[in-house]
Amino acid sequence: MWRYPVKSMLGEALRDATVDGRGVAGDRRLAVLDHDTGRVGSAKRPRRWSALLGVRATGDAPDRVRLTLPDGTVLDHPDAGLDAALSRLLGREVTLTDAVPADALLDRADPDAVLAEGADADVPVTGNPLAGAAPPGSLVDFAPVHLVTTASLDALGLPREAVPRYRPNLVVATDTRGFVENDWVGRELRVGAEVVLRVLAPTPRCAVPILAHGPLPRAPQALRRPVERNRVVPLPGLGPQPCVGAYAVVVRGGRVAVGDRVEPA
Repeated sequence: MWRYPVKSMLGEALRDATVDGRGVAGDRRLAVLDHDTGRVGSAKRPRRWSALLGVRATGDAPDRVRLTLPDGTVLDHPDAGLDAALSRLLGREVTLTDAVPADALLDRADPDAVLAEGADADVPVTGNPLAGAAPPGSLVDFAPVHLVTTASLDALGLPREAVPRYRPNLVVATDTRGFVENDWVGRELRVGAEVVLRVLAPTPRCAVPILAHGPLPRAPQALRRPVERNRVVPLPGLGPQPCVGAYAVVVRGGRVAVGDRVEPA
């Protein structure tokens, strides 16, 4: 189980947590907002924002969050010097906030172009809205909960250490083979004794998995293999996309813990 208190920063592994309509408590409750463009900082546009993945965020956002910068500097949120430190790191004037404009967008670089030209290349980007299937004010990309199975990692030929590249909330161990999350779309899953999730769609992958994540080096295969092995249509109106994992909404909240069973509701 994982949460990422600040959007596009490294997160932390959890042993247990509360899950509600907004997802795992404290997950993606803060984001960096660009003063010049008004857009949300996201490593989906790596040329501009990949440095976010060098910062580790821990704690129960939006309060009591601690950021560890690449040079080892530790800053707490809220802190008078935090925005200035992040602005220096990113080379842009930014604010760390829990409230972004309702019409805020984030930039998503074309993942095929990033694979072909490199993470530092100036490639085409599109402006994407946030939280299409989440409560108002959410800072998630689409839905409140993101699942990834060990079967998908195995199908990609990637070690379990690659989990953070795909930024899941829940990692589900299964003996089933292949990209099993594709078959969960439309189903409800019970997690532990209390939580029920409804799976909405496979998760289309952007350029983020190939980037360095703290001590993890760049890994083009983390996107190239989904391109080759699991290019599917995640939602009506979209063409085939490289997908790993699945998005879900919360039907019933409650407590979940590592080791809980995941089964049809």
